[in-house]
Amino acid sequence: MKKTFRLFLLLGIIFVLGAFTGRFFSDKISSEDVVGAAKIAGLELTQSEIDSLLPGLEDARNSYVANRKSNLPNDLGPAIWFNPLLPGMKIPSGPDKVNFGKAPLVRLPQNRDELAWYTVRELAELLRSRQISSEELTRFFLDRLKKYDPQLHCVITLTEELAIAQAKRADAEIKAGKYRGLLHGIPYGAKDLLAARNYKTTWGSVPYQDQVLDYDATVIKKLEAAGAVLCAKLTMGELAWGDVWFGEMTRNPWDTKAGSSGSSAGSASSVSAGLLPFAIGTETLGSIVSPSTVCGTSGLRPTYGRVSRHGAMALSWSMDKIGPICRSVEDCAIVFNAIQGPDPQDVSLIPAAFHYDASADPRQLKIGYLKKDFDRRYAFHDQDSVALEKLKAMGFKLIPIELPESPDLSIILSAEAAAAFDELTLSGRDDLMRRQIKNAWPNSFRESRFIPAVEYIKANRLRTKLMQDMQKVFEQVDVYVHPSWGGRSLNITNHTGHPCVVIPNGFRNGRPTSLSFTGNLFEEGKILNLAKVYQEATTHHKQHPVL
Repeated sequence: MKKTFRLFLLLGIIFVLGAFTGRFFSDKISSEDVVGAAKIAGLELTQSEIDSLLPGLEDARNSYVANRKSNLPNDLGPAIWFNPLLPGMKIPSGPDKVNFGKAPLVRLPQNRDELAWYTVRELAELLRSRQISSEELTRFFLDRLKKYDPQLHCVITLTEELAIAQAKRADAEIKAGKYRGLLHGIPYGAKDLLAARNYKTTWGSVPYQDQVLDYDATVIKKLEAAGAVLCAKLTMGELAWGDVWFGEMTRNPWDTKAGSSGSSAGSASSVSAGLLPFAIGTETLGSIVSPSTVCGTSGLRPTYGRVSRHGAMALSWSMDKIGPICRSVEDCAIVFNAIQGPDPQDVSLIPAAFHYDASADPRQLKIGYLKKDFDRRYAFHDQDSVALEKLKAMGFKLIPIELPESPDLSIILSAEAAAAFDELTLSGRDDLMRRQIKNAWPNSFRESRFIPAVEYIKANRLRTKLMQDMQKVFEQVDVYVHPSWGGRSLNITNHTGHPCVVIPNGFRNGRPTSLSFTGNLFEEGKILNLAKVYQEATTHHKQHPVL
């Protein structure tokens, strides 16, 4: 067993021995090579053990050389799929049950500029009642995108021709009485890791800035089926890290000298600035929560396995999630309802019903809060303390809970991201990327070559233990409230796959702050309901920046 364990570790370490270019493969693996690799993995080997290993390591390296001749597209995932569900878990079943409540009374404003701050729900009523046409609304938002993008750098590609065509079709259908629902005729933008036929899909990165994928991502298809109008492919941090892309740094509308955070940088910036009513973002480890926080938008990170990722750039096959960034929680529920659901092209999807009732009283829920996290002194402490008092004043009984201790699982994302962009590293094209500092993808991809396969598997076993521990948390509560930043919840739940809603809850030094609500797997309806009721008792989401 001891020798088998060592062999498996060293098979992982082979990534060290032949990590980057074919130049290394001209030399035989020496005893010194094995000693160095074993040191990285924390192994002690005798000389006789090393001698026994050398032939197997040479064979393994030859296998890697042969495998590298295969041209693997980014969207081809491994034959190992992460499932957030544990034995005995129950998820919503049967048909979707969605009730958005009574339509608001809305009138077209005399000052059309005010439309920039209307919610999806309000704009939908204007379109349904034909107080404004989709084409007029689309041209309004296209003009705003053109006017303010030079300040915010939030757009990679305007899809104007497509948008006008979709808007005209929506108008004709609405006029003919073929109303598709609340997104019919509503303009939106998509993070530029989602494929859109006939337009570039750049992934925000220099090596891919001219890439065109000749198909539509499933999310784009679902929104088109709902009648939504795609106006722009929005900026993202290069290969989904940060807010710097191949053109610029995406700016925060509340402070245009600062970045909008990442990686759904353009999605949050454009919605915050009133350039679009909603946008699609993605999250692997904070990329919806973080930009929504700094830009003052409302965002939903759905359960892993809820929304199809077909046609989306893969960063981490076991962690990537797609969700909406909007003006309000109600809008998040509307958009999520359109994009969630089955897709035979994404094997990670788990069939679950979406149950959401805007008229339900969330006071019936068992609501926890992370007392120790809220008691600390941290950046948003004052705003969060006021929010907790507001929830209590509204009649919510908050139950103090603690999250389980979490191991360091960072190598999961690191290893999967490096595998997703293996060709970039091996070809040397990673040198083309804008950010070349230690804390950026090119160096991270190279570092990840030194992760033994055994350690990656062990991290995933610890992840299963963390999932089991989180299951015990949700035996106590239905939902819990927590700081968006500074605590452990964001890291834990991105690994366990739990859904989260983030909403603005105040300002600090002139910039927005946020509060987060996390729920059980596939229970988006509960956290959306609670967050909506709280949000509608405040005015934070109705504030907007002045450009």
